[in-house]
Amino acid sequence: MRSRPPLVTVLAIAALAVFTVWITWRAKTLERGAPAGDEAAVALLHKPAPDFSLPALDGHLVSLAAERGKRKVVVSFWASWCGPCRLELPVLRSFYERTHKPESDFEIVAISLDADRDAAERMANELKLPFPVLLDPSQKSARAYGVWGIPMLFIVDKSGRVSYSGTGFNPGFEFLLASQLGIDPKVLAEKGPSGNASH
Repeated sequence: MRSRPPLVTVLAIAALAVFTVWITWRAKTLERGAPAGDEAAVALLHKPAPDFSLPALDGHLVSLAAERGKRKVVVSFWASWCGPCRLELPVLRSFYERTHKPESDFEIVAISLDADRDAAERMANELKLPFPVLLDPSQKSARAYGVWGIPMLFIVDKSGRVSYSGTGFNPGFEFLLASQLGIDPKVLAEKGPSGNASH
């Protein structure tokens, strides 16, 4: 006759199953985007962007207000566990490497929604992200922007207003970025630092 597993083991397996279902649902909700979040993000268009002051991986604080009147800011919300983010961030990196110069009138910041700094840092290092990677483990700035799906991207103009918002990874979005930032799209077809043409 088989012995029954101890009650503690059964409860631990049940708790793990419930947690797995919940975390999978939460991840899918964030990746797809909930309509309420999309509505909140669209409601920000042409309105003042919520300010944020967040720590970067290198330790310094980055504030959106500090860029007002100086540069446009591309704000990308992402997380290490988000599949579409793993597609978008390398495209943002390539776009940045091809178009950003010290005198550029735009900056890109990538705001990680990871609760664990190490996970965000590992992914940023793995993808060799050249722009500031900010940490928002409490997701306060994400809530202010109405982020319910990731990746989610905003463009804040020099006056501090949101001029664009979009959810999810869309192939070819770097051409939309170029258009929004006033960059000649021909630059994207030129050979980049690695010597490969952009695709």
